[in-house]
Amino acid sequence: MTKNAIISIVSGIVGSVFTMLILSLLFPMNGIGMLARSQSNQYILPALNSNSVPITVPAANTSIGALLQERANELLPDEKNTILIYEKRNKSVVNIDTVQTRLRNFFFEEEAEGRGSGIVLNNQGIILTNFHVVDGADVVSVTLFNGETYQAQKVGVDPNTDIAILKIEAPAESLVPIDFGDSSKLLVGQKVYAIGNPFGHDRTLTQGIISNLNRTIASPQQFRQIKGVIQIDAAINPGNSGGPLLDSQGRMIGMNTAIASRIGENSGVGFAIPVNTIQRIASILLQEGKVVRGDIGVVQVTETDEGLLPVLINGGGAADRAGLRGRKMVILVSRQGGIQMQQTKIVPPDGGMDIIVGVNGQQIRTGEEFITLVEDHRSGETIKLNIIRQGEPMELPIVLD
Repeated sequence: MTKNAIISIVSGIVGSVFTMLILSLLFPMNGIGMLARSQSNQYILPALNSNSVPITVPAANTSIGALLQERANELLPDEKNTILIYEKRNKSVVNIDTVQTRLRNFFFEEEAEGRGSGIVLNNQGIILTNFHVVDGADVVSVTLFNGETYQAQKVGVDPNTDIAILKIEAPAESLVPIDFGDSSKLLVGQKVYAIGNPFGHDRTLTQGIISNLNRTIASPQQFRQIKGVIQIDAAINPGNSGGPLLDSQGRMIGMNTAIASRIGENSGVGFAIPVNTIQRIASILLQEGKVVRGDIGVVQVTETDEGLLPVLINGGGAADRAGLRGRKMVILVSRQGGIQMQQTKIVPPDGGMDIIVGVNGQQIRTGEEFITLVEDHRSGETIKLNIIRQGEPMELPIVLD
């Protein structure tokens, strides 16, 4: 083969690779594309419900009902209740498989597979899971209790709270929606039950107690935190993420999301996002596709013993308009030879920088606490920034962008 022929072949391969790359950018895979929401407000979520709902015993002509009647004298009341919870709720749990295509090098692609759990929210095909379960996935498949598998589309995601909403086109009779409890009424020590797909073992039940409440864990979004998290000791392992946490009445009180372990496996400390947070965020995602949080216009802070120094704020941003004293980032526009030039300049404040010590009267010590408290509010809302200016405490009202 001649040298020119070899060059021609190599050029063709390179051209094909570039063509594939361009096409993949222009026409992404359909598996996990964002779903149009023109009719999103038709979706109905389960209502928060803290009332005690008795779990009914299956009919005697079912295998579970017959076994329960046969072994009624052998099983303890607690065992019977656990069996009934699983029988009632396991069909609401789905298996989520993901495929992510990545470039291994310039010429070749490789597929990375992932697995997690999900929860059926209604009979219209709305599925709840963790954001980190589907993050970066090109294709997402949802398998129901009956073995039927459907390709899913994203309705919306919120990385800050690790929540994702998917949609599948499945018949209503194949979907068994979960019931919501009320996470504001939980108590440390009460029994909880987790159902998920650890290590690919479908709809596995584990049991434990609530170890503590109002924990704070890192969210998948960098420098963000998820607050008010439920801590449990029920076994949670890879694949459990996105599955429900249930109370003794079989109501969902949270979604299992993380474990505290250096080896990535259960160590007796697991965490679940409270169902009240899920209800609030999922409702916004179904209506708008994303959660819009208020922006205070503070780009960077430095933590000190006295408080947070606003070492960089946006010129013209919310904090700047309210009069917060910090190093300001401004854009200067000039012309040189008929060409418009832009230059970013950092301008120090007159009178020294303010020290941020709280938001709406709540003391803060870290940048993460500051971001979390601000982003609890939406754009257009007014917050009061507690600051120290030249040794004097004061409140600074700020309307968030």
